[in-house]
Amino acid sequence: MKYVDEFRDSNKAKALAWQIEKLSCQLGKQIKIMEVCGGHTHSIFKYGIEAVLPKAIELIHGPGCPVCVMPKGRLDDAIAIAQHPNVIFATFGDAMRVPGSQTSLLQAKATGADIRMVYSPLDSLKIAKENPNKEVVFFALGFETTAPSTAFTILQAAAENIHNFSMFCNHVLVIPALQALLDNPDLQLDGFIGPGHVSMVIGTEPYQFISQQYHKPVVISGFEPLDILQSVWMLLRQLVEKRCKVENQYRRLVENRGNQLALTAMNTVFEIREFFEWRGLGDIPYSGLKIRSEYAQFDAELKFIIPNFKVADHKACKCGEILKGVMKPWECKVFGTACTPETPIGTCMVSSEGACAAYYKYGRFSMVGREGVGV
Repeated sequence: MKYVDEFRDSNKAKALAWQIEKLSCQLGKQIKIMEVCGGHTHSIFKYGIEAVLPKAIELIHGPGCPVCVMPKGRLDDAIAIAQHPNVIFATFGDAMRVPGSQTSLLQAKATGADIRMVYSPLDSLKIAKENPNKEVVFFALGFETTAPSTAFTILQAAAENIHNFSMFCNHVLVIPALQALLDNPDLQLDGFIGPGHVSMVIGTEPYQFISQQYHKPVVISGFEPLDILQSVWMLLRQLVEKRCKVENQYRRLVENRGNQLALTAMNTVFEIREFFEWRGLGDIPYSGLKIRSEYAQFDAELKFIIPNFKVADHKACKCGEILKGVMKPWECKVFGTACTPETPIGTCMVSSEGACAAYYKYGRFSMVGREGVGV
């Protein structure tokens, strides 16, 4: 990729939209496609992609937002650690305003907890070196996209023999979540736009079960407008030709076998949890990562006593249904009224990859926006 403008060419976008319209007419039925990644959801609304697609094509938003899938209980655990008097708690900015059952990390910071926003887990390791009399804890969360940087940071901490540093590990895996969605009888999908960032790490091979066992096509996509339009076209072409494969539109960055260096670091530091709770999806077997016993000194769950409770979501919040793809944000009664980015009730309104945040930011408060009309 030389210039980003190459992937935002309006003439090429029009040509792709016309080809998509032709394929849609050939199929002659409603098609439901899930974009797994929240980054794709925001790109779709930012560039108005949904408005140029035929009405017969419906895009369903998936669970690929790492902050959104965090259950309240785990957030409460993070806040409990952060409120220890000798702790400096480091976190990505997305997690600061996510509401727990009683408060958020931002509110805990306002009441005196030493909570700092960082851009990388290595930033938190630097804080530990600068504050040897404090316990520094990094809030490690995200899919396979961010897990390698967490793993490399732990390896660095071990190499430098840093004792006042640990991670509260909440990394999750995308493949078990997709399998849970495919096993949900309430959700009928025709294909998937696969996550580009996760696939840079894990490659394309782990998605083969979707095409082989569930007979759904998958196209791994980039995040620019032409990437997404081409991915939709590739999916429709598979459906028209009655094929079912995993295709890689994002070949400029994604390799079939993934990033072996990153995968090796993950396998060295982490092992798979037997169960991990997801917001909206419940406990999914073998879907989370935990720190191996060899690196137990960097595991905050072993260093601190945490509540470890399961906490039910707010009754008015429909984040779970939105993450499962069975409801649109504007169908939630509190969306845009009681629940806003300033006063969030659920996680989907807070995260930069959340579906509710995308709908709110780009003015999609009803179905009207799907028809290309301003709201």
